[in-house]
Amino acid sequence: MSDVLASRTAFGGVPARRLFDVRDIGKSFGGIHAVRSVSFELDEGIVFAIIGPNGAGKSTLLNLLSGNYQPDTGSLTFDGVDLAGMPAYRRARLGIARTFQKIRLFKHLTVLENVIAGFHIHRQVPIWEYVWPSRVSLADRRRWREEAQELLSFVRLSDRADAIAGSLAYGQQRMLEIARALATRPRLFMLDEPAAGLNNAEASFLLERLDILRQRRMTVILVEHNMDLVMNVADRIFVLETGQKLFTGTPAEVQRDPAVIAAYLGEELH
Repeated sequence: MSDVLASRTAFGGVPARRLFDVRDIGKSFGGIHAVRSVSFELDEGIVFAIIGPNGAGKSTLLNLLSGNYQPDTGSLTFDGVDLAGMPAYRRARLGIARTFQKIRLFKHLTVLENVIAGFHIHRQVPIWEYVWPSRVSLADRRRWREEAQELLSFVRLSDRADAIAGSLAYGQQRMLEIARALATRPRLFMLDEPAAGLNNAEASFLLERLDILRQRRMTVILVEHNMDLVMNVADRIFVLETGQKLFTGTPAEVQRDPAVIAAYLGEELH
Protein backbone atom coordinates (compact mmCIF):
# COMPACT_ATOMS: atom_id res chain seq x y z
CA MET A 1 0.00 0.00 0.00
CA SER A 2 1.41 3.41 -0.92
CA ASP A 3 1.80 6.29 1.52
CA VAL A 4 -1.08 8.15 -0.09
CA LEU A 5 -3.63 5.68 1.28
CA ALA A 6 -1.70 4.30 4.23
CA SER A 7 -2.47 6.31 7.32
CA ARG A 8 0.20 8.47 8.90
CA THR A 9 -1.52 7.76 12.21
CA ALA A 10 -1.97 3.99 12.22
CA PHE A 11 -0.75 3.48 15.80
CA GLY A 12 -1.88 -0.05 16.43
CA GLY A 13 -2.76 -0.09 20.12
CA VAL A 14 -1.58 3.47 20.85
CA PRO A 15 -4.46 5.84 21.68
CA ALA A 16 -5.25 8.52 19.11
CA ARG A 17 -4.15 12.03 19.97
CA ARG A 18 -5.89 15.37 19.65
CA LEU A 19 -5.66 16.72 16.09
CA PHE A 20 -7.97 19.72 15.76
CA ASP A 21 -9.19 22.34 18.24
CA VAL A 22 -11.94 24.81 17.34
CA ARG A 23 -12.52 27.51 19.95
CA ASP A 24 -15.40 29.99 19.91
CA ILE A 25 -15.15 30.81 16.21
CA GLY A 26 -17.61 33.24 14.71
CA LYS A 27 -18.28 34.86 11.36
CA SER A 28 -20.62 37.69 10.37
CA PHE A 29 -21.59 39.04 6.98
CA GLY A 30 -22.87 42.55 7.49
CA GLY A 31 -25.32 42.27 10.36
CA ILE A 32 -25.92 38.55 9.88
CA HIS A 33 -24.18 36.16 12.29
CA ALA A 34 -23.57 33.13 10.07
CA VAL A 35 -21.54 31.25 12.72
CA ARG A 36 -21.59 32.09 16.42
CA SER A 37 -19.23 30.80 19.15
CA VAL A 38 -18.74 27.30 17.73
CA SER A 39 -16.31 25.04 19.61
CA PHE A 40 -15.33 21.38 19.34
CA GLU A 41 -12.30 19.09 19.53
CA LEU A 42 -11.36 16.22 17.24
CA ASP A 43 -9.06 13.28 17.84
CA GLU A 44 -7.37 11.40 15.04
CA GLY A 45 -9.30 8.68 13.28
CA ILE A 46 -12.92 9.69 13.82
CA VAL A 47 -15.77 10.70 11.52
CA PHE A 48 -17.35 13.92 12.80
CA ALA A 49 -20.61 14.88 11.08
CA ILE A 50 -22.04 18.40 11.00
CA ILE A 51 -25.77 18.49 10.34
CA GLY A 52 -28.54 21.06 10.47
CA PRO A 53 -31.38 22.57 8.49
CA ASN A 54 -30.77 24.58 5.33
CA GLY A 55 -29.28 27.95 6.19
CA ALA A 56 -27.90 26.73 9.53
CA GLY A 57 -24.36 27.81 8.60
CA LYS A 58 -22.83 24.41 7.79
CA SER A 59 -21.01 25.43 4.61
CA THR A 60 -19.85 28.69 6.20
CA LEU A 61 -18.41 26.69 9.10
CA LEU A 62 -16.61 24.37 6.69
CA ASN A 63 -15.20 27.39 4.83
CA LEU A 64 -13.85 28.72 8.14
CA LEU A 65 -12.23 25.39 8.99
CA SER A 66 -10.63 24.99 5.56
CA GLY A 67 -9.37 28.57 5.19
CA ASN A 68 -11.71 29.78 2.47
CA TYR A 69 -12.98 32.24 5.09
CA GLN A 70 -11.17 33.66 8.11
CA PRO A 71 -13.12 33.83 11.38
CA ASP A 72 -13.92 37.19 13.00
CA THR A 73 -13.52 35.67 16.46
CA GLY A 74 -12.06 32.56 18.07
CA SER A 75 -9.16 30.27 17.19
CA LEU A 76 -8.32 27.17 15.17
CA THR A 77 -5.41 24.87 16.02
CA PHE A 78 -4.36 21.92 13.85
CA ASP A 79 -1.87 19.48 15.35
CA GLY A 80 -0.53 22.28 17.57
CA VAL A 81 -0.28 24.82 14.73
CA ASP A 82 -2.26 28.07 15.04
CA LEU A 83 -4.21 28.54 11.79
CA ALA A 84 -4.97 32.24 12.35
CA GLY A 85 -4.91 34.07 9.02
CA MET A 86 -3.60 31.00 7.19
CA PRO A 87 -5.03 30.65 3.65
CA ALA A 88 -6.48 27.41 2.32
CA TYR A 89 -3.45 26.39 0.23
CA ARG A 90 -1.14 26.56 3.25
CA ARG A 91 -3.59 24.53 5.31
CA ALA A 92 -3.61 21.94 2.52
CA ARG A 93 0.15 21.61 2.85
CA LEU A 94 -0.30 20.92 6.56
CA GLY A 95 -2.67 18.05 5.76
CA ILE A 96 -6.13 19.64 5.59
CA ALA A 97 -8.16 18.81 2.47
CA ARG A 98 -11.77 19.32 1.43
CA THR A 99 -14.33 18.74 -1.28
CA PHE A 100 -17.05 21.18 -2.26
CA GLN A 101 -20.82 21.10 -2.50
CA LYS A 102 -20.52 21.99 -6.18
CA ILE A 103 -18.07 19.68 -7.91
CA ARG A 104 -14.83 21.44 -8.89
CA LEU A 105 -12.87 19.32 -11.35
CA PHE A 106 -10.54 20.14 -14.22
CA LYS A 107 -13.20 18.90 -16.61
CA HIS A 108 -11.07 19.12 -19.77
CA LEU A 109 -8.27 17.02 -18.27
CA THR A 110 -8.33 13.25 -17.97
CA VAL A 111 -9.43 11.46 -14.84
CA LEU A 112 -5.83 10.45 -14.11
CA GLU A 113 -4.54 14.00 -14.66
CA ASN A 114 -7.08 15.36 -12.20
CA VAL A 115 -5.77 13.10 -9.45
CA ILE A 116 -2.12 13.80 -10.30
CA ALA A 117 -2.87 17.52 -9.89
CA GLY A 118 -3.50 16.89 -6.20
CA PHE A 119 0.08 15.79 -5.59
CA HIS A 120 1.52 19.13 -6.71
CA ILE A 121 0.45 20.84 -3.49
CA HIS A 122 3.48 19.34 -1.73
CA ARG A 123 6.12 20.20 -4.31
CA GLN A 124 6.85 23.56 -5.93
CA VAL A 125 8.23 22.84 -9.41
CA PRO A 126 10.33 25.55 -11.09
CA ILE A 127 8.74 26.55 -14.38
CA TRP A 128 11.78 25.46 -16.41
CA GLU A 129 11.33 21.86 -15.16
CA TYR A 130 8.12 21.59 -17.18
CA VAL A 131 10.36 21.90 -20.30
CA TRP A 132 13.57 20.25 -19.03
CA PRO A 133 12.51 18.01 -16.15
CA SER A 134 15.17 16.90 -13.70
CA ARG A 135 15.63 13.31 -12.58
CA VAL A 136 13.82 14.20 -9.35
CA SER A 137 10.86 15.57 -11.32
CA LEU A 138 10.72 12.50 -13.54
CA ALA A 139 10.81 10.22 -10.50
CA ASP A 140 8.05 12.26 -8.86
CA ARG A 141 5.92 12.00 -11.97
CA ARG A 142 6.28 8.21 -12.08
CA ARG A 143 5.44 7.89 -8.40
CA TRP A 144 2.47 10.25 -8.67
CA ARG A 145 1.12 8.30 -11.62
CA GLU A 146 1.35 5.02 -9.70
CA GLU A 147 -0.28 6.49 -6.59
CA ALA A 148 -2.98 8.17 -8.68
CA GLN A 149 -3.84 4.78 -10.19
CA GLU A 150 -4.11 3.39 -6.67
CA LEU A 151 -6.50 6.17 -5.64
CA LEU A 152 -8.60 5.59 -8.74
CA SER A 153 -8.82 1.93 -7.78
CA PHE A 154 -9.95 3.01 -4.29
CA VAL A 155 -12.91 4.92 -5.81
CA ARG A 156 -13.51 2.33 -8.57
CA LEU A 157 -12.46 4.54 -11.46
CA SER A 158 -9.41 2.61 -12.68
CA ASP A 159 -11.06 1.78 -15.96
CA ARG A 160 -11.83 5.48 -16.61
CA ALA A 161 -8.30 6.79 -16.04
CA ASP A 162 -7.92 8.06 -19.60
CA ALA A 163 -11.45 9.43 -19.91
CA ILE A 164 -12.06 13.18 -19.90
CA ALA A 165 -13.29 14.14 -16.43
CA GLY A 166 -16.24 16.11 -17.77
CA SER A 167 -17.54 12.99 -19.53
CA LEU A 168 -18.04 11.05 -16.29
CA ALA A 169 -21.44 10.43 -14.80
CA TYR A 170 -22.30 12.68 -11.86
CA GLY A 171 -21.62 10.09 -9.18
CA GLN A 172 -18.25 9.24 -10.74
CA GLN A 173 -17.31 12.92 -10.72
CA ARG A 174 -18.03 12.97 -6.98
CA MET A 175 -15.70 10.02 -6.48
CA LEU A 176 -13.02 11.64 -8.65
CA GLU A 177 -13.12 14.79 -6.52
CA ILE A 178 -12.59 12.63 -3.44
CA ALA A 179 -9.64 10.85 -5.07
CA ARG A 180 -8.03 14.16 -6.03
CA ALA A 181 -8.42 15.50 -2.48
CA LEU A 182 -6.86 12.30 -1.08
CA ALA A 183 -3.87 12.88 -3.37
CA THR A 184 -2.95 15.85 -1.17
CA ARG A 185 -2.30 13.31 1.64
CA PRO A 186 -4.72 14.77 4.20
CA ARG A 187 -4.81 14.00 7.88
CA LEU A 188 -8.03 16.00 8.20
CA PHE A 189 -10.47 15.48 5.30
CA MET A 190 -13.58 17.64 5.04
CA LEU A 191 -16.44 16.77 2.69
CA ASP A 192 -19.30 19.13 1.87
CA GLU A 193 -22.47 17.22 0.88
CA PRO A 194 -20.60 14.31 -0.81
CA ALA A 195 -23.80 12.23 -1.11
CA ALA A 196 -25.80 14.98 -2.83
CA GLY A 197 -27.18 13.63 -6.11
CA LEU A 198 -26.00 10.06 -5.48
CA ASN A 199 -28.31 7.07 -5.83
CA ASN A 200 -28.59 4.48 -3.06
CA ALA A 201 -25.85 2.25 -4.43
CA GLU A 202 -23.46 5.16 -4.84
CA ALA A 203 -24.22 6.46 -1.34
CA SER A 204 -23.56 2.98 0.09
CA PHE A 205 -20.22 2.85 -1.71
CA LEU A 206 -19.35 6.30 -0.34
CA LEU A 207 -20.16 5.08 3.18
CA GLU A 208 -17.81 2.13 2.69
CA ARG A 209 -14.98 4.42 1.53
CA LEU A 210 -15.44 6.75 4.50
CA ASP A 211 -15.38 3.79 6.87
CA ILE A 212 -12.10 2.59 5.34
CA LEU A 213 -10.55 6.06 5.77
CA ARG A 214 -11.55 6.01 9.43
CA GLN A 215 -10.02 2.55 9.85
CA ARG A 216 -6.79 4.04 8.47
CA ARG A 217 -6.96 6.69 11.21
CA MET A 218 -7.84 9.62 8.95
CA THR A 219 -10.01 12.25 10.62
CA VAL A 220 -13.09 13.13 8.59
CA ILE A 221 -15.47 16.08 8.93
CA LEU A 222 -18.67 15.37 7.03
CA VAL A 223 -21.32 17.98 6.22
CA GLU A 224 -24.27 16.00 4.95
CA HIS A 225 -28.08 15.93 4.61
CA ASN A 226 -28.29 12.18 4.00
CA MET A 227 -29.19 11.03 7.51
CA ASP A 228 -28.90 7.33 6.70
CA LEU A 229 -25.28 7.91 5.69
CA VAL A 230 -24.55 10.12 8.70
CA MET A 231 -26.08 7.77 11.26
CA ASN A 232 -24.20 4.78 9.85
CA VAL A 233 -20.74 6.32 9.57
CA ALA A 234 -20.37 9.12 12.16
CA ASP A 235 -18.72 8.63 15.53
CA ARG A 236 -19.96 12.02 16.73
CA ILE A 237 -22.51 14.45 15.35
CA PHE A 238 -22.56 18.23 15.78
CA VAL A 239 -25.98 19.79 15.17
CA LEU A 240 -25.91 23.39 13.97
CA GLU A 241 -28.89 25.73 14.01
CA THR A 242 -28.85 29.44 13.11
CA GLY A 243 -25.06 29.39 13.20
CA GLN A 244 -24.61 27.96 16.68
CA LYS A 245 -24.45 24.59 18.42
CA LEU A 246 -27.79 23.02 19.14
CA PHE A 247 -26.56 19.59 20.25
CA THR A 248 -23.56 17.32 20.01
CA GLY A 249 -23.36 13.60 20.73
CA THR A 250 -23.36 10.10 19.31
CA PRO A 251 -25.77 9.14 16.51
CA ALA A 252 -28.03 7.36 19.04
CA GLU A 253 -28.12 10.44 21.28
CA VAL A 254 -28.89 12.75 18.35
CA GLN A 255 -31.78 10.57 17.19
CA ARG A 256 -33.39 10.77 20.64
CA ASP A 257 -33.02 14.51 21.21
CA PRO A 258 -36.33 16.42 20.82
CA ALA A 259 -34.60 19.73 20.00
CA VAL A 260 -32.76 18.13 17.08
CA ILE A 261 -35.96 16.63 15.68
CA ALA A 262 -37.71 20.00 16.03
CA ALA A 263 -34.87 21.73 14.16
CA TYR A 264 -35.63 19.47 11.21
CA LEU A 265 -39.28 20.57 11.30
CA GLY A 266 -40.45 17.21 12.56
CA GLU A 267 -38.48 15.18 10.02
CA GLU A 268 -37.57 11.78 11.39
CA LEU A 269 -33.85 11.13 11.71
CA HIS A 270 -32.88 7.60 10.70
